[in-house]
Amino acid sequence: MDESRRSDKATAVAAWEALFRAQVTVMRALNADFPSAEISFNEYDVCFNLSTQPGRRCRMRELTGHLLLTQPSVSRLVERLASKGIVEKQPDPSDARGVIVALTAHGFDVYRSVAVQHAQTIAEQVGAGLDDDELQTLTALCTKLRVAADAPGRSTTRVPRDRATVDA
Repeated sequence: MDESRRSDKATAVAAWEALFRAQVTVMRALNADFPSAEISFNEYDVCFNLSTQPGRRCRMRELTGHLLLTQPSVSRLVERLASKGIVEKQPDPSDARGVIVALTAHGFDVYRSVAVQHAQTIAEQVGAGLDDDELQTLTALCTKLRVAADAPGRSTTRVPRDRATVDA
């Protein structure tokens, strides 16, 4: 491996480490300051993801794909939310083996109420060390990183150096 590739690799690893540590620190703070006794931080994540789907519903498999939890953990969360009347499970009409998870009207009200308070906590945590320009840059960089990671063939293809720079 030549010196420039070793340097690129070390830089990428350092960037990942910084991103990961920042994410863990912020997530711990958000979890500790979570403003609801009615739903947990992870239950809120389920509600948030359902709220972004058409009809506020999606297949269990798709929901699991949006969360950083295992399928059994998501199933347990959905069961707890269903017992509280926040979501309901429905058979998937297109696949008898599938389950649709839908946010109920009550669940959406709970989600919206918590979301307003949670957004304030997020603004305080994420905005504490960054100004508006830095927040916009962070958003652009994270979006670019996510899109590149989701690209087909990403594990075998490197992003060309000129595409890796942030557009001004």
